[in-house]
Amino acid sequence: PGAQAQPPGPGAFDLGAQSGRWAAFQERHRLSCEEAARLLLDAYEYRGLIKHTGGCHCGAVRFEVWASADLHVFNCNCSICTKKQNRHFIVPASRFKLLKGADNLTTYTFNTHCAQHTFCKTCGVQSFYTPRSNPDGYGIAPHCLDDGTVQTVVTEDINGKEWEKVVKEHKTIRDMSKP
Repeated sequence: PGAQAQPPGPGAFDLGAQSGRWAAFQERHRLSCEEAARLLLDAYEYRGLIKHTGGCHCGAVRFEVWASADLHVFNCNCSICTKKQNRHFIVPASRFKLLKGADNLTTYTFNTHCAQHTFCKTCGVQSFYTPRSNPDGYGIAPHCLDDGTVQTVVTEDINGKEWEKVVKEHKTIRDMSKP
């Protein structure tokens, strides 16, 4: 009685009536305060998007990506995409996180050397890469996503044999890696 409540210290915040709910949430999901805050921020920042996880065949490379459950996938007919049947959707770098396997990735480039074709050194699978059209983002192979998060896939054919013309004329492809 009569004691003044102290303001929270640096980095702390007063949750008021929600503090019990916050503590129960952390305990129920076995999360640290930082992990729970990250989950909350991800849910807010990526509203309308869901977290997909995926990786290569052998499991050495794992990643997570925030994208729609309804994917817009490009089917390109350029020389490399044709050879490896590279179908992909594009996301900003801020929505992609490599969880493990950085040391197990190797990169192939050709022509302009702008696209970074990364693949697992062990099993050879390319689960993601840095596309020439969006060097500030990632092209994700939808077939490398774990089951259960993709609702629909719409595929758009891209004439990569005439890459410069297509990228210049395409209404959205250059902006797909913008947050």
